[in-house]
Amino acid sequence: MHVMVIGAAGMIGRKLVEKIGLEAEVLGCGIDRLTLVDVIASPVPAALASISTTLTVDLSDAGSAARLSGLRPDLIFHFAAIVSGEAEADFDKGYSTNLDGTRSLFEAIRHEGQKEPYNPRVIFASSIAVFGQPFPDKIGDDFFTTPLTSYGTQKAICELLLSDYSRRGIFDGIGIRLPTICIRPGKPNKAASGFFSNILREPLAHQEAVLPVDESVRHWFASPRSAVGFFIHAARIDSSRIGPRRNLTMPGLSALVGEEIEALRRVAGEKAVKLIRREIDPVIRSIVSGWATDFGAQRATALGFKAETNFDEIIRIHIDDELGGNI
Repeated sequence: MHVMVIGAAGMIGRKLVEKIGLEAEVLGCGIDRLTLVDVIASPVPAALASISTTLTVDLSDAGSAARLSGLRPDLIFHFAAIVSGEAEADFDKGYSTNLDGTRSLFEAIRHEGQKEPYNPRVIFASSIAVFGQPFPDKIGDDFFTTPLTSYGTQKAICELLLSDYSRRGIFDGIGIRLPTICIRPGKPNKAASGFFSNILREPLAHQEAVLPVDESVRHWFASPRSAVGFFIHAARIDSSRIGPRRNLTMPGLSALVGEEIEALRRVAGEKAVKLIRREIDPVIRSIVSGWATDFGAQRATALGFKAETNFDEIIRIHIDDELGGNI
């Protein structure tokens, strides 16, 4: 099988490729070709070096999508996007990257299939940002998508496209609505949700972090390890079980910021908690106030997707995966 990862240098893309390198059969079959695509050079695990090709490509550039579809990968993971805060701040860039790039890919696959039959599986990274207020206490699988951000709007449009192209048999698409991924490794990014990770990651590394919202803010979370698991499971699943509603809200953990902090106290002690500095940011607080807080995710759970059930587990996963088990 030929696997392509678009956005392979990003956090989830990189971790997915690392997982494939550690477990050759993790996708349910052998891989004889791996193409890693991003706007910067993608890291290649040593175990995959002999079958890997890296391409430095911006999907929104003219001709890029046709170049990628012309390689005819059997399985495409599509992570390429700019994050929520950046998409809100730069309207043109958000629509160019998150919407135009995705539609270009879908269209390129369609045109490639007109030359010779071609029907890859496409697994698209969507987001719970496709939902907007007002919300019920727990959002079920039948709740409608009415996003209140440009990022959420871009993802919602792509979800509709994915469903339609799948309905028409152009490709076999599955949309994965990710919770906020926490704890994200590395440095802070421009995502409005970044502070959810920052207030844990930095104190665990003995550094100060800023909390820009109240501790009463509730949100929906899963770890990077779970995120990789979602995409691997989507690659292996019999898509006929999903039916025509191709976009799935992933399971996760609903928790208050205060509960995050209490979990940090239990795992790393008071010294870590004291490194969190409260400094309200009205812009971030306004964005976050429109986000969903809890989901049922019954469809995804019934299909076998899994996530954490408490924040202590999420913190310990970060310590094991990023800090060598030590703090």
